[in-house]
Amino acid sequence: MLSNKRIQELELVMEFEKVEECLKEVSSWIENVGRKRLKETINLDDSLEMLLQAQKQFKEFDLVASEYCRRGQEALKKMNQWEDFSFVDVHSYRRKLQTYGDQLEEFCTQLDETRHRVCETVRLYEFFDKVRQTICCTEEGIKS
Repeated sequence: MLSNKRIQELELVMEFEKVEECLKEVSSWIENVGRKRLKETINLDDSLEMLLQAQKQFKEFDLVASEYCRRGQEALKKMNQWEDFSFVDVHSYRRKLQTYGDQLEEFCTQLDETRHRVCETVRLYEFFDKVRQTICCTEEGIKS
């Protein structure tokens, strides 16, 4: 039984190494690409045309970012089986997983918030553009 337990532990370590490669890739993308692109969307342009262009660019980025989030979440789910093991060596792995998980959760939350903010900003600008057009048409009608 002890031998079987040790084999399971070694299999988990090998599984962790595979999962960690995926998590390192996701983490690197978040730090080198994802966070920078999210920061670029903090200041949205003043015109509806420019805002629509920014929204289009964000949607393209969002597809890629969502895929990285999905891959990271799937990798973390694979490691849920670690909860069943209590041997001492697993604690350092759990800490690494927790760090990756925290980073991924924070980024995915920021991505969701940015997606919502961009969408709402576009809706607001479209509304104000309609109001502006209505006012202009009304003014032209009054002048005629």
